[in-house]
Amino acid sequence: MRYNPLPNTLFSKNRAKLIERLKKNSMALLCSNDVIPTNADGIMGFKQNSDLFYLTGIDQEETYLLLYPNHPKKKFREILFIRETNEHLKIWEGEKLSKEQARELSGIKTVKWSDEIDKFLDKHIDLPCDIYLNSNEHTGRNEDFITETIQFNKWIKKAFGLKKPQKLAPILWELRSIKEPEELEHIKKAIDISSNALKHFTKKLKPGIPEYELEAELTYQFLLNKSRGHAFQPIVASGKNACVLHYISNNETCQDGDLVLLDFGAEYGNYNADITRCFPVNGKFTKRQKDVYNAVLAVFKFSKERIVVGNTMAKLRQETARFMEKQLVSLGLLTQKEIKAQDPKKPLYRKYFPHGVSHYLGLDVHDVGPKDVEFKAGMLFTCEPGIYILEEGIGIRLENDILITENGNIDLAADIPIEVADIEAMMAKA
Repeated sequence: MRYNPLPNTLFSKNRAKLIERLKKNSMALLCSNDVIPTNADGIMGFKQNSDLFYLTGIDQEETYLLLYPNHPKKKFREILFIRETNEHLKIWEGEKLSKEQARELSGIKTVKWSDEIDKFLDKHIDLPCDIYLNSNEHTGRNEDFITETIQFNKWIKKAFGLKKPQKLAPILWELRSIKEPEELEHIKKAIDISSNALKHFTKKLKPGIPEYELEAELTYQFLLNKSRGHAFQPIVASGKNACVLHYISNNETCQDGDLVLLDFGAEYGNYNADITRCFPVNGKFTKRQKDVYNAVLAVFKFSKERIVVGNTMAKLRQETARFMEKQLVSLGLLTQKEIKAQDPKKPLYRKYFPHGVSHYLGLDVHDVGPKDVEFKAGMLFTCEPGIYILEEGIGIRLENDILITENGNIDLAADIPIEVADIEAMMAKA
C-alpha cells in the first residue's frame, strides 16, 4: 500500500456513528465503485466510493458492506464482502486482499467473498425491516452516468421487492462533514505534499515554459512523496487562460509579464488538499497585477475570518459579495452608482467573481455535507475568492483549507506563501 493506512478504530467509530442514526430493525447496504473502462481492453483505474471507504477503509473494487445491527446473531451485524483472489487474478492483476487483511484494515470480523452476497441476502434479509441504500446526491453529480451503486441499488430493489428504501446519503453527509483527528492527519499530509511540490513548481516557472511541464513537475513530486497523484485535474493557467474557471488543458506557453494561476492539490490515502496560488511568470508583479492580487487577498482574509462556528454558507456568500463589491470599485471595475442601480437578482460583481467562495473538503474535493446549516467545529472548508478580468488577461484566485474549531479556525495551508512579498521572495529563491 502506497499510503500509511488509517487505524481501523476510525472505521469502527464511523460505523458506530452511522448505526446510531439508523431506524430500529433496519439494514444498510453499500457497494464499491467499479473499475471504469476506456476503449478496447483499457481501464481508467480505480477510485473507491468515498462512503464505503469512510465506513471500512477498504480500497478495492467489488466490495460490499452490510450493516444489520439488530440481527439475532452478532457475527452477522457487520459483514464485509470482498473479491476473492484466484490464479487468473494473481497472474494478471496481483493478489487481492485476504480476509485477514480486510479484517485488519476495517475492524470488521465477519468477512466473506463478494460472490456470496446474493445467497446471504436471500437467506438473511428481513423484508419488513427498513433497508437503507446509498446514493450520490451531490448537486454537481453526473446524472446520466450509470454507476455501480445505481446498478447495485436497482438489483436490491428488484430482487427483494423493495419499493421505498431509506436514504443513507443525508446521514452520511452529516457524519462526514465533521472530520475526525485521524482524517485530519491524512488531509494535513496531502497539504504538506502539495506545499513541497509548490516549491519545485516555482523553481521550474520561467518565461517560455509550457504549462504542461509545470503540471508534470507537480505530478512527479506527488508520486515521489507517497501520493497517488492529483486530487483533481490541476489548473495551470497562464495569462488569459486563468479567466477560464475550469481550464485543465494546460497546453499553452507561459509568457513574460503574465501571471500563472495554479489550482491544485495532492491526494493522500483518499483524502485531498485543494490549494490555489498565483505567480508572476518573471518573478515580479506589475502594479496592476499587484493591485488585483491584493484585492483578492483582502477578500480571502475577510472571508476566512467568517468561516467559524455559527455562521452559514449563505451568510458567508452574502457578506463576501458585499466586500467584493468594494474591492471591485477600488479597482475601477464597478462604480457605486452601478451597484446601487443593479438588479439584485443579477449582481454586477458576478462578472468578475462568478463562482462560490467555499465548499466542503475531505474524501471528495467538493465534499458532501449538510446544506443550510450553521457551521460546526470539525467542519473543513476551502476559502477561495477570485477576480477575473478577461479584457486585461488577469485571473487571480487564492485558496486555502480552513478547519473550524470551537475557538475560531485553523488555516491548514497557512505555511504556504500567500502575501505578494512572500510570493516574489519565493520566486527569487527558485
